[in-house]
Amino acid sequence: MPTSSTQLPALDSINSTQQPNSSIYLFSKFIHPDKELSTTFYSLWIVLMVVNAIIFLVGVVLNSLALYVFCFRTKTKTTSVIYTINLIVTDLLVGFSLPVRIIMFYSAGECLNCSLIHIFGYFVNMYCSILFLTCICVDRYLAIVQVEASRKWRNPTCAKGICVFIWIFATVVTFSILTMAIKFAECCLSKILVLMVCEYFFPLIIIIFFTTRIMCALSKPSLMHQSRERRMRAVQLLITVLIIFMICFTPFHVRQVAISINPDMPHNISLLVYHVTVTLSSLNSCMDPIVYCFVTNNFQSTMKNIFSKTEPEQTSVDILGMNKNSKGS
Repeated sequence: MPTSSTQLPALDSINSTQQPNSSIYLFSKFIHPDKELSTTFYSLWIVLMVVNAIIFLVGVVLNSLALYVFCFRTKTKTTSVIYTINLIVTDLLVGFSLPVRIIMFYSAGECLNCSLIHIFGYFVNMYCSILFLTCICVDRYLAIVQVEASRKWRNPTCAKGICVFIWIFATVVTFSILTMAIKFAECCLSKILVLMVCEYFFPLIIIIFFTTRIMCALSKPSLMHQSRERRMRAVQLLITVLIIFMICFTPFHVRQVAISINPDMPHNISLLVYHVTVTLSSLNSCMDPIVYCFVTNNFQSTMKNIFSKTEPEQTSVDILGMNKNSKGS
């Protein structure tokens, strides 16, 4: 691991014709600090900083209110509510990391270790968001299609255990792979690809599979006893998650795969695409509140009551998590 005296601008000075036997050279293909962007594309850096500031303000406000609703105004902590609370926490951490980028640029821009710590924390939270969104989708499928078979698995204790596992898994895998990518240049490309497969492409396949399955299952007469509202909420939630994946997470990971396939991509293009796609990945902290609207049946009305105070306090109820017997529902 490079010492804190390592200068980030030195990454730019590495000749692109140099043999890829330098771990810093290879790692810099995947990760570009803000100082590089401000030096090469100053106007774009200003625009992205403004966008990140807006994402920070909107994301922190929306997710803070959502956390209050799910923690203090939702009495029944079903599995979907537990996954949602953890998703909100990851979104808040992603949001709070955005001002850190600006602080680091002015106070620790020359410290490579400081940048790596920020990058590590940001990626852990991003991948936790991906995994919790996946859990919510799988939970929706079990609640609608596999009602009876999933009863023993869809309980708060099991959900809490899965959440703990996700936090540990994302932290350990991200730290291990990023560390190996820095220390062992020859393993850098393959290890980064492993990270993306484990924490992005595999969840994406799961979400697409269960979205297709639930849309097919909802068209069957055997499930028509469930209310139209309940079925529509499940479909809307899954489609929303897919849209978030396509807009926020896919561009960044496509860029990483492109670098793995073509490490000799021009530096300026790599730098530009990296920062634009990272900003898009931050956007999910503003888009995830759309998912919360489909997790409980009166999330929107509860949010309105917080501000209006004109109606008695309502309690959000998990419209898909409170399963009744499929024959008597």
